[in-house]
Parts: sequence; C-alpha cells; structure tokens
Amino acid sequence: MDNTHKKILLVEDDLSLAKVYRARLEMEGFVVEDVNNGEDALSKAIEFHPDLILLDVMMPKISGFDVLDILRNTPETTNIRIIMLTALSQPKDKDRASELGADDYMIKSQVVISDVIDRVRHHLGMNAPQ
Repeated sequence: MDNTHKKILLVEDDLSLAKVYRARLEMEGFVVEDVNNGEDALSKAIEFHPDLILLDVMMPKISGFDVLDILRNTPETTNIRIIMLTALSQPKDKDRASELGADDYMIKSQVVISDVIDRVRHHLGMNAPQ
C-alpha cells in the first residue's frame, strides 16, 4: 500500500491541539479525519476505516479507555492500531490502556509532535525517515 494514503483518525477534544496534529499528519502525507469526543470516535472508526487511531483519554461523553475497549471488542475495528495520546501520566493509566489493548501510550507533556509521528510510522510499519 502506498504510504501516503494511510488513514489516521485523530480523537482529541482540545481543538487547537487537534488542529496542529492534523496539519502535521497531513503534511506527512496521511489522510486525516478528526473528531472531538468518544461517541463520534466510535462511529467514525467504522465509517472511515482508519489504519491507526490517535486516541485521547479524557474526553466528553465517552472516555478514551471506554472507546478503546469498545473498538477492541468490535469486529470491524478490533485490528486497528491504537496509540493513546494523553495527559494522564500515572502508571495505573498506562497499565489500564495496555490491558484494554492499546498498541502504544504516549504522555502529551513528555513528547513533541515529531515523536508522535515517529510512533505512528512505526506502528504502520513505515520506516521513519533517517
């Protein structure tokens, strides 16, 4: 598959942050859809068929943990790569994400956007540019 057409679903309720991530992902050649709550994330995941989901944890309506749990238990979405991107830095939160089936867990305050892009590429089997 052509790397430039990998689809990313960005689930982030901080609209200014979502805008920055979307712009950078699109610049990297990804096709991006973004939603800002867990409810929309579930319907968009089925409709959009993303290759990877960047999922915030603390959101209105349905938390990222619940979204993750539902996605992992829905046949159409069970194999989508999911990176949790969150402000929650407690080990118990990371453990919960792992138990629920997250592929990765990144803490917003500890990463810059290029780190996130590198992890996205890694999980999609794309070599990070040297």
